[in-house]
Amino acid sequence: MQFLDVYLNTPWLLYLTVTFVSLCIGSFLNVVILRLPKMMHQDWRCQCEEFLEVPDKERKKEEPVTLSKPASTCPSCGHKIRAWENIPVISYLVLGGKCASCKTRISPRYPIIEAVTALFSVLTVYLLGPTEAALWALLLVWALVALTVIDFDTQLLPDSITLPLLWLGLVLNFFGVLTDFTSSFWGAVVGYLSLWSVYWLFKIVTGKEGMGHGDFKLLAALGAWLGWQLLPAVILLSSVVGAVVGISLMVFRKHGREVPIPFGPYLAAAGVLCLWFGDAIQRAWFAYLGV
Repeated sequence: MQFLDVYLNTPWLLYLTVTFVSLCIGSFLNVVILRLPKMMHQDWRCQCEEFLEVPDKERKKEEPVTLSKPASTCPSCGHKIRAWENIPVISYLVLGGKCASCKTRISPRYPIIEAVTALFSVLTVYLLGPTEAALWALLLVWALVALTVIDFDTQLLPDSITLPLLWLGLVLNFFGVLTDFTSSFWGAVVGYLSLWSVYWLFKIVTGKEGMGHGDFKLLAALGAWLGWQLLPAVILLSSVVGAVVGISLMVFRKHGREVPIPFGPYLAAAGVLCLWFGDAIQRAWFAYLGV
């Protein structure tokens, strides 16, 4: 691991590399955020058509969407995005935030996601220290960025992200990367069952579904990465932020109570905070409990 030791012992090179790589990852996350829900909907429709035995000639025909195909194009004019137009953040600034062909304005969310991914990545390495554990933790941060935006857009938390994240947390902590395996295992179990119990209690009392199953899996994944000790802090932080945002939306934007509010982004935000400041939060939490 001599090559890795060079990076870990050379701070400026480490942070420069993390910034460059995470900007590229942020660009890829933009693709995931946009295409993964479309891929899921296509798959669900095909499954429904097969289950209902819809004749082939009556099935909806459209080009399959994957993370690599079709090539990225301008949604307004169909201009194929060239390599130099797809450099994270820089291309957006050079093009003035407009399509190189038709000059239609490009949403600023793309460079924002790239920049936020880079910022969170650098903060993760800085706060956790230049260690292998910090580099592994970047995978958690990147996944949480993607899940946050997907849930905001579609109120979906894809199994194709949450479940591998859960298993990766368990495997890494089998080797004690971020916490011990016992804490990781029970973190996954308690994380899932806690929100699962709330879901069923709410459904029995009201007859309605209060949250999606993806929230259970996301909290289980956070428990697998962080350990059961930090789950109370994750739940408390996400609930407080979610309540504040929900009340604000109802007051200032006149959202009705029946309008669903995604909970995944608040779980993700709380998870990142506990990843960064987990030791301090855990000490404060145990001190409050008198443990």
